Amino acid sequence: MSKPPQLKRHSPLRRAIKVPVWADVFIRLFAALALIFFVVLIHWADRSGLVDHHDGDVSFLDVIYFTMISVTTTGFGDIAPVGDRARMIEALIVTPIRFAVIFIFVGTAYNFIIKRSWETWRMARIQKRLEDHIVVLGYGISGAEAVAELIERGTDPRRIVVMERDSSRLALAEEAGCNVMEGDASRDETLEAVRIASAKAVLVSAGRDDTSILIVLTVRHLAPHVPITAVVRADDNEILARQAGADNVINPVRFTGLLLAGSAEGKYISEYLADLASVSGRVQLFERAVTAGDIGKSLEEVTGENKGLRVYRKGDAIGFWEAGADHIELGDIIVGIKATVTDESR
Repeated sequence: MSKPPQLKRHSPLRRAIKVPVWADVFIRLFAALALIFFVVLIHWADRSGLVDHHDGDVSFLDVIYFTMISVTTTGFGDIAPVGDRARMIEALIVTPIRFAVIFIFVGTAYNFIIKRSWETWRMARIQKRLEDHIVVLGYGISGAEAVAELIERGTDPRRIVVMERDSSRLALAEEAGCNVMEGDASRDETLEAVRIASAKAVLVSAGRDDTSILIVLTVRHLAPHVPITAVVRADDNEILARQAGADNVINPVRFTGLLLAGSAEGKYISEYLADLASVSGRVQLFERAVTAGDIGKSLEEVTGENKGLRVYRKGDAIGFWEAGADHIELGDIIVGIKATVTDESR
């Protein structure tokens, strides 16, 4: 198998802001006004160094007026600093504050006009290209391992969308090259934003069984035909997850128990099970639909040099030793084992 493509860092599908828009605007406006008020106090304390060419008297209103035109660099010249100390204050204190106020307002304009327009455009471009992609809902330990395994198996990370509420975890997914979106995976609007109905598969690993089941319900409502795999940890929740619409339910606790039990039966059984589960092992499980040329043949014939294990026919599992595996039918799904080809083994 060829090496996976070189990973690149891609822009996120969307980044949620830390605070609401109105709160961010208020914070910026308050910071600017606080700086201006600070300059007013300095000018008032040193008003003796100012001269008013209009009436010769520098009142508090004159100080406010002079501060505003000074900070905004308008400078009409009717009030001007004439003393040495006043000029030093303008040069060393007022000028840096002037730049700070300008940067605050320019930054606000960038965040709420330019940046938002850019992110909206970027999101639209990414959404337009999302087709037959894999959506990973939850980027905890299980979700991160699933993404790493998908990439190692050759899946282009640009075809993976990770949705998570923890921004620090999203940063890790973005470093892997995935599209990311910070949001609640149980909400219709966030799932629709990643084109859930056009996905190839959905992997749900929210960390809590109740949350995962709620997410499965929401996904199945929006994408009736997309395969869903969910991770649950309690045995009694497996049935609920399937009833919610999950096609596959994985219980990591039970799988760990299988590995432990296998190790008790023999030294290498658990090792082989782990080998099967990962693309980095010497053997790998595969699943495929039958083709027209497979119909009528036996499972052994259609798998060739690989090892056929099961035939799934209308939801029923038929083992390689059973009579139904001797005659492949249209619509069957084949599951088997194949060797993992590496550069060293060629």
